Amino acid sequence: MNLENDNNVNEGSVEDVVERYRPELKKLTPYLKWLRSNASVDVAQAYSNSELKSMSFPIYDSNLLAFVKAAQSTNLLDRNYVYVYSRNRLRNYKDELLFIEKAGITEMDELSGILSKYILSGMTKGTVWAEGVNNGVLYSVVNKMNELVEFWGQGEGTSNSFRL
Repeated sequence: MNLENDNNVNEGSVEDVVERYRPELKKLTPYLKWLRSNASVDVAQAYSNSELKSMSFPIYDSNLLAFVKAAQSTNLLDRNYVYVYSRNRLRNYKDELLFIEKAGITEMDELSGILSKYILSGMTKGTVWAEGVNNGVLYSVVNKMNELVEFWGQGEGTSNSFRL
């Protein structure tokens, strides 16, 4: 990932994590309401035409495409997301949701890895983006990252007893 420290705070500190992730998450948070309301809804339709004798392909909801484009414009995507999955033994969306629920501020890179899996693999496999919306993983991961950044970034010098 290309989220670099600007040397004003200690690298890897909570302040550094908040400072690096906040501007990137601002690009994705406008889609939270849509992601939540469309969980369990089919946001892609298969188009096929028997007259053309062609393969069917997905037609995506415009909000989904806008979210994907916004995610692609951030520095949150990491092509090495596979290591996040092997390190944390994430096998399916239930494992992902459980991990997201328990994650703290120190797992922001892992949360980015989960987001990366859906966005990057969806570029080559047609159903992944819609699955991420349908099973709630995309909403959960963006919401959790936003909650952590908002919580830890709300006040400097206050004692926060949230999961580290």
